[in-house]
Amino acid sequence: MNQGNIINTSNAATPLGTYPHARKVGNLLFLSGIGSRSAKDNSIPGLELDEKGNIIKYDIEAECHSVFANVKAVLEASGSSWDKMVDVTVFLTNMKADFPIYNKIYGEYFKNVNACRTTVEIKSLPTPIAIELKVIATL
Repeated sequence: MNQGNIINTSNAATPLGTYPHARKVGNLLFLSGIGSRSAKDNSIPGLELDEKGNIIKYDIEAECHSVFANVKAVLEASGSSWDKMVDVTVFLTNMKADFPIYNKIYGEYFKNVNACRTTVEIKSLPTPIAIELKVIATL
C-alpha cells in the first residue's frame, strides 16, 4: 500500500508497531528497521526456541537472505531498487560469531551497490532475530 509518502507492503514482514515500512522525503527513501522475519508468516528462518522463549539455535545465513529479501521488497514497493541504496546501518546481536558470515553474504548482495555501511552490535532486537537493517535509498 502506497499512501503518498508512506509505504507499506505485504511482501515484507509486518512492522511491530505504528510505523511504516518506508517514507519518501523528496528524492530520498527512508526505510524503518527491517528484520529477518518472513513476510508470509512472521517466522524467523532457522530459529529454534525453548519452552521459555530462549534462543536454542539460530541461522545467521538464513536470516541474512531473509532480511535482504525484505529490504528489496520494501524498496520495490516504494518505487526504488536495490542499486539505489546509499546508506545501510546493520545491527547484529552477535558481532564476533556472525560478522564473518554476514559480511560474506553482504558482499555478494551489495557487490555493485557501493552504499555506505555501518555495522554495530546491539544486545537484542524486539524479536529474537539476529540482524536488522536501516536503509536510506534514492528514488
